[in-house]
Amino acid sequence: MPSRQRFVELTTTTASRAGAKRLAWQIVHRRLAACVQYAPIHSVYRWKGSVESTGEFLLIAKTRASLAGALARFIEEVHPYEVPQVVVTPIAGGAKPYLSWIREETEGGA
Repeated sequence: MPSRQRFVELTTTTASRAGAKRLAWQIVHRRLAACVQYAPIHSVYRWKGSVESTGEFLLIAKTRASLAGALARFIEEVHPYEVPQVVVTPIAGGAKPYLSWIREETEGGA
């Protein structure tokens, strides 16, 4: 891993494929992440006293730790959910060329 550089994955969910695609494009366009992957999932969760079950799309954004706060704020600003999922997980290691690519593609972000 490049020295003094930390990387994270930030995950969120959306209700539709179109919403996931739009959010992924916005994030990468703003250089808040180098890559955003999205895929269909099924969620079971407690919301306002009831257990709910619904199809969603999980988004996984790869970015620098220093951009995690800006990315989280952006998601919270544009997300249609009342309480959007925003979870940040450190990347403990990885292929040096891949991590360097994340750094290069997010330079100028936020």
